[in-house]
Amino acid sequence: MSLTPAQVIVLATPVFLALIAIEFAVGWRRGRNTYRLADAISSIGLGMMSQVVGLFTKLAAIGIYTAVHERAALFELSAGSAWVWVAGLLLYDFFYYWLHRFGHTVALLWAAHSVHHQSEDYNLSTALRQTSSGWIAGWLFYLPMAVLGIPPLVFGVVALVDLLYQYWVHTQQIGKLGWFDRWFCSPSNHRVHHAVNDRYLDKNFGGILVVWDRLFGTFVEEDDAHPCVYGTLKPLRSWNPLWANLAFYAELARDSWRTRRWRDKLKRWVGPPGWRPEDVAALGPAPEPVDLARAPWGPPLSPGRQLAAGAVFLAAMAATLALLWWAHTVALPALAGAAAGVMGLLWLAGWLCTPALAAAPAGQAQPA
Repeated sequence: MSLTPAQVIVLATPVFLALIAIEFAVGWRRGRNTYRLADAISSIGLGMMSQVVGLFTKLAAIGIYTAVHERAALFELSAGSAWVWVAGLLLYDFFYYWLHRFGHTVALLWAAHSVHHQSEDYNLSTALRQTSSGWIAGWLFYLPMAVLGIPPLVFGVVALVDLLYQYWVHTQQIGKLGWFDRWFCSPSNHRVHHAVNDRYLDKNFGGILVVWDRLFGTFVEEDDAHPCVYGTLKPLRSWNPLWANLAFYAELARDSWRTRRWRDKLKRWVGPPGWRPEDVAALGPAPEPVDLARAPWGPPLSPGRQLAAGAVFLAAMAATLALLWWAHTVALPALAGAAAGVMGLLWLAGWLCTPALAAAPAGQAQPA
């Protein structure tokens, strides 16, 4: 029996959770725990939401890839040849580098990718924090593989391999790895990528290989004298999974609506993420300076809230795994209803992780 990509994720989930448990235990034993309950629920929940949304969008992306392959492939390559798989993985990782790099430099792409960077913690649960809107434009970057003749089967499998590889590099419990760091994306190299320190910002985009960064001038080595500070330049300050996916899109839409010039309306979407039209920027407020000494955001939770949030989250996980496993056998209306139910549970878990403003420490804003 052949497995669907969603079923592969289901089978991998116990491994993901076991490694999270091991990382937590190691951090606790070392006195360097990197986990907070609300943040972990948020990150894993966003990964679950991404997979659920993917049930409706991935087929479209594969369909476009297949159509281009059938009509425009320059070469007839066979999935039965080992070198085609190796070439496919290298090509995928190369184009992933450029998608990832543009994801940090083009506002529309950053609106999707920023979800992965919103956590102010850095651990294996952060690896699971994935966007639900990458399908909007991300597929465009891989079409050259279809033109070169990489079969759709090879494309789908190497895409999954590239994604799964990147899971283990999201940890603070593994230090530098010598020669491995010079060639591959590693925990040290990827910590740099997630940091908001000026020296690390927008660096180390490689998925499996860090060679691309060395070739194209985006590599920076982690420096112990400058510990990484994680998150985004403008912190999300919310555990709401729907808002996490929509926050930057809303900002782009608001700015493009308010600016007067049509050129600026377009540039707000395709220009750098931090750029704003002059007339809109003048309305304020001024951007907050990046505070590298900031404590990660998160209102304290009572034991009751933690228990309730954890229970709802586990229910959402069980529902997600069942949905992913049987999705290919479910009619579209029922699938949409089940997906909406999962998203409702994830929203509820986020709400339970967010006490009322009066319960939050002074100076902490109420999240959206």
